[in-house]
Amino acid sequence: MISENLRQVEQVIQNSCALASRKRDSVQLIAVTKASDARATQDIIDAGITHCAENRVDAFLAKKAAVHANEKNLTWHFIGNLQRRKVKQVINELDYFHALDSLRLAAEIQKRAEHVIQCFVEVNVSGEDSKQGISLTEVPEFIQQLAEYDRICVVGLMMMAPFDSTVAQQHALFHQLKQMQEQIASQSLSYAPCTELSMGMSNDYPVAIEEGATFIRVGTALFKE
Repeated sequence: MISENLRQVEQVIQNSCALASRKRDSVQLIAVTKASDARATQDIIDAGITHCAENRVDAFLAKKAAVHANEKNLTWHFIGNLQRRKVKQVINELDYFHALDSLRLAAEIQKRAEHVIQCFVEVNVSGEDSKQGISLTEVPEFIQQLAEYDRICVVGLMMMAPFDSTVAQQHALFHQLKQMQEQIASQSLSYAPCTELSMGMSNDYPVAIEEGATFIRVGTALFKE
C-alpha cells in the first residue's frame, strides 16, 4: 500500500511540475513520519524515499536510530516547534531545521550546534493565532538579525497554509512567501542564500509546487491505508 501511495504522490508531483513548467528534480519530497511507526517508516524508505521528517524530538531520535544501521544516505528534517531546552538533544542529529522563528531559539542553536545548521525561517503568512512563525513583514529584519549567528544558514522560508483554505487562497498565500523568498535571495547574503521554499502538505502540495515550492512535506497521502 505504501509503495502504491508513493507512486500516486509521485505522479501528482510530476503533473504539477509539468503544469508549472518546472523540472521534476526541482522539488524534493519529504516523507513526514509523525503519525507512522518505525516499521512504516522503514517501508517508505524501502519504497525509495530518501528524505524523512519528524515534528517531535523523542520520535525523531527514535526513528532515526531505528533505521540508521541500514540507511546511511537518508536526509533528516525536523519540522516541528522546537523548545529551547531540547535543542541540544536534536540539533546535531538533523540535516534541515524547518521552524526557526525567534532570536532566542537562534541563540540556543548557535550555542549547541557543532556545525552550520541548514535552517528555514518559519513564516505565519496567514496570520493565524494557532500557527507558529513570524509575520511576513518581519522576515527581512529577522534575517538581518541572524547575521551574527555563524552556525545558522538560512536556506529558505517555510510556511503552512490554513487546513480549510480554498485553492485560490492557497495560491495567494504560497505566492506571497515566494515573493518574499525572492526578495531575500536577491540580496545575496552569504549566511542567508534563501534559495528554498518549504511549503505544501498532503492537502495542498500540488498548489505549492505550482507556486514554487522546492521542499514539500507529505505524510497522510503517503501513509494512508
